[in-house]
Amino acid sequence: MRERLEKLLRQIPIWQKERRDRLRALNRETMTQAVADLMDALMQRYAELPQVQAYLEAVRLDVLDSVGDFRRPADGESPGNGAFARYQVNVLLDHDAHGGAPVVFEDFSSYQKLIGRVEHRAMLGTLVTDFMLIKPGDLHRANGEYLLLDVDKVLRQPFAWEGLKRALLKREIRIESLAEMYSMMSTVSLEPEPVPLDVKVIRFGERWLYYLLYELDPDFCELFKVPADFEEDMQRDPSNQLLYARLIAAVARRQQLLPFGCDAVVRVIEEQARHAGDADKLSLHMRTPVDLLRESDYVARQHGGDIVGRGDVEQALEAQVARCDRMRMQLLEETMHGTLLIDTSGTKVGQVNGLWVAQMGGYAFGQPARITARTRPGEGEVIDIQREAKLAGAVHSKAVMILYSFLTARYCGKLPVSPAASLTFEQTYGTVEGDGASLAELCPLLSSLADTPLRQSLVVTGSVNQQGEVQAIGGINEKIEGFFDLCRARGLTGEQGLSSRRRMSGISCCART
Repeated sequence: MRERLEKLLRQIPIWQKERRDRLRALNRETMTQAVADLMDALMQRYAELPQVQAYLEAVRLDVLDSVGDFRRPADGESPGNGAFARYQVNVLLDHDAHGGAPVVFEDFSSYQKLIGRVEHRAMLGTLVTDFMLIKPGDLHRANGEYLLLDVDKVLRQPFAWEGLKRALLKREIRIESLAEMYSMMSTVSLEPEPVPLDVKVIRFGERWLYYLLYELDPDFCELFKVPADFEEDMQRDPSNQLLYARLIAAVARRQQLLPFGCDAVVRVIEEQARHAGDADKLSLHMRTPVDLLRESDYVARQHGGDIVGRGDVEQALEAQVARCDRMRMQLLEETMHGTLLIDTSGTKVGQVNGLWVAQMGGYAFGQPARITARTRPGEGEVIDIQREAKLAGAVHSKAVMILYSFLTARYCGKLPVSPAASLTFEQTYGTVEGDGASLAELCPLLSSLADTPLRQSLVVTGSVNQQGEVQAIGGINEKIEGFFDLCRARGLTGEQGLSSRRRMSGISCCART
């Protein structure tokens, strides 16, 4: 009996295995008949996609091997859904609902926003993930079409620029975790397959960033071969002014503003010519006119107007200046009190009024400055006190050396130079930069050499070359207004004026009244 019992016990595992194999075969046969029609329909639907067919075949085999997961639970048992999660599909993108070519613009271009990421969820004090937590990036969304990026914002985000270049050079999007790439410890996580990339990336930004990347990044000219440099101004002619008027009307409708009258439109166009720095040009910078239109609309609504007029635009412009005018008013007050010495009447030898422009944020204003020169016998050297005190920029130092070259060539010829001179901006305590005051510096030098007084009611601005020719300068509107405000505060006599050369033939030289 013991021998027979031992023999039977040895046969039981074999019989159990045979039972399981037969049961598994029966289940596969039953499941094959149950899913055959469904899987065949899917295989025919995606017949042109070999990768999808391979995935469906893997799903079919897995379903046949997991028959127990599909059986109806017994009474008292709760159905389990965990086994079915692996059959879900993580649809990263679906462009069917949008129609047309996807054009993606992202104003915050971090590494994960560009490349994609694998998210994690907290479970029992640990972080876990699965393929359903794979999230697409902007390159996925724009794959096949266009991606617009602000180059300045991309460069500000860590690793974003290098991640973008790697994707474009390899022509694939590989989702990688920065923590794994740059940490000393590796963790087990998902490694999604790379996605083939075919995208047109359009980068826009400031010119200096383009030149900087072109010089310093060897991959930049290889990846971005088509530059486009846009004009900041356009010609001011009747056709373009009509287009600008239509633009103003379109902005007013889009922003739900009051309609603008003809005189108001003309005043806005005049202001854009001022921003362009040329009466024959119109600035294409859009934020400035849009802000002006909104403020003009507010002014018109305050007094119950149905249409925005020229006076409303003027009042809005005055309000913009008043909000940023603290420093200019303080300098004007110091000048009126005599703290800053500026003469607007009489004559002086070796002294002239020059002009400088201060830029504070988006507001620029002009301010007169006294320029003096003293001459004496010496070795023919013009000492720029600003440069000696290290309060002069490179351009200003160059302008003084050009001025010295002109003086020696004009008045000394081939003879040795004997007079020496010193030149300075009085009561300036910051760095003086630019060549726009070289004409004003030449006048007191000649005045001191010839002992001839200069009218203090005039202010001088402009640059001089080695031939003695007066060259164009910028900021003429602000310079004229700065001297005009001082003369108006002291009283206009009809003798005050400005001597300069305009930048172009149609420069706008209107002073505030």
